[in-house]
Amino acid sequence: MSPLRAGSASRTVPAEDLLRGTAALERAVVTGGRELPQAERVRAEAVIAKASARLGLVGGHTVVALAGATGSGKSSLFNALVGEDVATVGARRPTTSTPTAAVWGAESADPLLDWLKVQRRHQVITSEPVHGTLDGLVLLDLPDFDSRVSSHRAEAERILELVDLFVWVTDPQKYADARLHDDYVAALATHESVTVAVLNHTDRLSADEVTLCVADLKRLLALDGVPGAQVLATSARTGAGVDELRQRLANIVAGANAARARLAGDIRSVAEGMRHTVATSEPTVDAREQSGLVDALARSAGVPTVVEAVGRDYRMAAAQVTGWPFTRWVHQLRPKPLRRLRLDGDDIRVSEADVRSVLGRSSLPPPTPAAKAAVTLATRQLADRTGGGLPTPWADAVEDAAVPPSADLTDALDRAVVGTPMRARTPLWWRVVGWLQIVLAACAVVGLLWYLVVMVLGWLQFSELPMPRYGPVPAPFILLVGGLLGGLLLALLAAALARFGARREAARVDARLRGAIAGVARERIVDPVNAVLARHRETREAIAEAAAL
Repeated sequence: MSPLRAGSASRTVPAEDLLRGTAALERAVVTGGRELPQAERVRAEAVIAKASARLGLVGGHTVVALAGATGSGKSSLFNALVGEDVATVGARRPTTSTPTAAVWGAESADPLLDWLKVQRRHQVITSEPVHGTLDGLVLLDLPDFDSRVSSHRAEAERILELVDLFVWVTDPQKYADARLHDDYVAALATHESVTVAVLNHTDRLSADEVTLCVADLKRLLALDGVPGAQVLATSARTGAGVDELRQRLANIVAGANAARARLAGDIRSVAEGMRHTVATSEPTVDAREQSGLVDALARSAGVPTVVEAVGRDYRMAAAQVTGWPFTRWVHQLRPKPLRRLRLDGDDIRVSEADVRSVLGRSSLPPPTPAAKAAVTLATRQLADRTGGGLPTPWADAVEDAAVPPSADLTDALDRAVVGTPMRARTPLWWRVVGWLQIVLAACAVVGLLWYLVVMVLGWLQFSELPMPRYGPVPAPFILLVGGLLGGLLLALLAAALARFGARREAARVDARLRGAIAGVARERIVDPVNAVLARHRETREAIAEAAAL
């Protein structure tokens, strides 16, 4: 099918609107990028370039092309409109091999014709117009679009891509030709007001036959999707209908809107053709999907292992401060869980320089196959839910954004874990219990020493020291037993409190780690996905703006 498209000349198109439409189409091409099919991008870029070039030409010319099949009498009709024999007319077919231009008015059309690459030019000298001035009209006689010479057909289609208005010239023998209707009229079905159909050579028919042919041509045009097409009956030999055609061209030239209307139609047509490349709306990444993603990434990053280590480390640290002083040294011999993971530190935060200085980042075990599978499943589900309603190229872009390189993601997760504070400040109750333990231990030691002194003095047969009593119980016994039992009971109570505190501390660290993991998920997965969706929205809105021109 012919690639030709055109716009409607019935509606005035301000230059500002045309510029906005062109900018919108260009914005759609830029934001759409690789997600737009190449054919659509090429068409849009060609229309943008044409609009820029056409609007950059100074002057108020209207370019009208006489196009038709071999033997339709285009050149004869062209000469009749010009008023002299400019185009070559003859029995030999094809006669027209290159476009010929006729220019009305004193204003030079050379820049415009240079852009059209039309070399054969004729300046029309006219007297006072009878039916209206044609000043500003550039009329082109094109090669036959059904020529046996392929270069002639290509030249005709090239020019037809650039002109402002079409005059399709046919004759009683070829007005039902499939090439005319399928490749051209049907391609312009939505732009009937920029097209004029001419049934030429009507001098070969009777009046009744002309009426029948015109009616049948209108019927065929309606079947092509152009129900409101106007058909003019002409005869270049007798001049019948030529004045009516000339008047129609004069009206179009006077409107000075055909060029902008054609460009606006091109932009609308391309934009309408691009609508299928975007969806009608964009999905969003909801909180449930992000939560599932964070859970999977947390498992992959070893967060459960770290949280468990934080709890054990908290209990060990509490035992070292609040435990029974006579057995605290045992805890010093046990390795610290966080230190084994290279996550131990006295500072609240770990600097980025410290992280980079650690060759292996942390000593967390690598993610298990199940954890890796969970991350893959979570990212695939996010991509499927987010991109499921988008056209395939956009859905693929969402999937690419949702599945970053595995090594980069693993490194980012490890950095997030290492950079998360694992230690809180020492609780005040640890210090209080620790001092009480020291006091109780001191009491036990004093009671024991007291007994030893009494035993030594008795062995040396010194006089007995007075021994205070509290009822029947001697004071050294109270100190010794009270210190030992009190320390043990206080250690048991502190251990229970430490287990509770360890759960709270583990929950706080878990929340911090999940916050850091959520930051990685947002930076490495969610934000790139949202960036694709934002580009899709900008592309969709730009296409809609261009299509509404």
